[in-house]
Amino acid sequence: MSLTHFSFLLSFFLSFSLPLLSATPYLSPTTLFPNYQNMLKSFKIFTYSPPRPLIFSTTPESLFFSSLLKSPFITKDPEQAHLFFVPFSSHTSTRSLGRVIAGLRNDFPFWNRTLGADHFYISCEGLGFNSNRNVLELKKNSVQISCFPTSRTEFVPHKDITLPPLADPHASNGPTNKTKRHLGFVRFGAVKESSLLSELRDDPDFLVESGPSDELTFEEMLEHSKFCLFEYGEGDVSGISDAVRFGCVPVVITDRPIQDLPLLDVLRWQEIAVFVGWNKGEDGVKVNSLKRVLHRTCRGEKYEKVRGLCVTAGLHFVWNEEPQPYDAFHMVIYQLWLRRHTIRYARREVA
Repeated sequence: MSLTHFSFLLSFFLSFSLPLLSATPYLSPTTLFPNYQNMLKSFKIFTYSPPRPLIFSTTPESLFFSSLLKSPFITKDPEQAHLFFVPFSSHTSTRSLGRVIAGLRNDFPFWNRTLGADHFYISCEGLGFNSNRNVLELKKNSVQISCFPTSRTEFVPHKDITLPPLADPHASNGPTNKTKRHLGFVRFGAVKESSLLSELRDDPDFLVESGPSDELTFEEMLEHSKFCLFEYGEGDVSGISDAVRFGCVPVVITDRPIQDLPLLDVLRWQEIAVFVGWNKGEDGVKVNSLKRVLHRTCRGEKYEKVRGLCVTAGLHFVWNEEPQPYDAFHMVIYQLWLRRHTIRYARREVA
């Protein structure tokens, strides 16, 4: 174990000393760290050669791909591989993608062993269910890595994975102890529901970013606010990575269950965020009812506990040009590692 690994583990256990031993942002804290070490030692991925240089539409996609190629997880021996990566550029047409899968089916034995169940691919927008047999097989069986959020019709829960959004490149690396002057912060575009947004602007407890001309920087707005509000489905939720990292507890307003949260196999989101449900067919969320929910979270030591878990989880939302232990790249790889056990269909014998 490297010094960096040891330092992270030490800080983790010190963060949750005896009074807060049961408090953790992780789904399985007793198995996460030993499993992670096993992943580093044994996990292998074989990547097929793309027919042409790849072009991705987002930075997280590019960072993941470049980090993967430089990582020790790559093997040139497909027989050693636990998973197989299918590379193709963003905005590849259905016909072209169908030809890619047909080529894998005809030129290699690995796709047919599992019908693609031990394969994965990157598609920021996500693939829809398609009439093309090869693309449909890819969509139904292989692991999709997409951007957050992904359309409900293009994300398969328990199989697919979302990339943590890229953090603001101008923000510093972590939270500060500055006084929280505002109950909540609304980043520009994060809430689109007009009546709620109007109420938030009129309430002095909330700081609503109006655009790039605001006097405070984005980082200062995060640091001075207890909660960061996001409207899932309509608003821009990409700022959730910065909110988590800075301990601005995310408040996610949603009209449906959310199944594509980043690092869903790793984090207990109900411990690091507040989820507020609302019905679009009704009047929507009112600020007073929203404030009651937030004030309940602020009672006693509860808020500091949630904020502390939030900051700990935020370590896993950081993308680096050179991957670091437990960062966003490694945690996406960890979720792939959890999916390495697939059913291998028996090969048919030719009579």
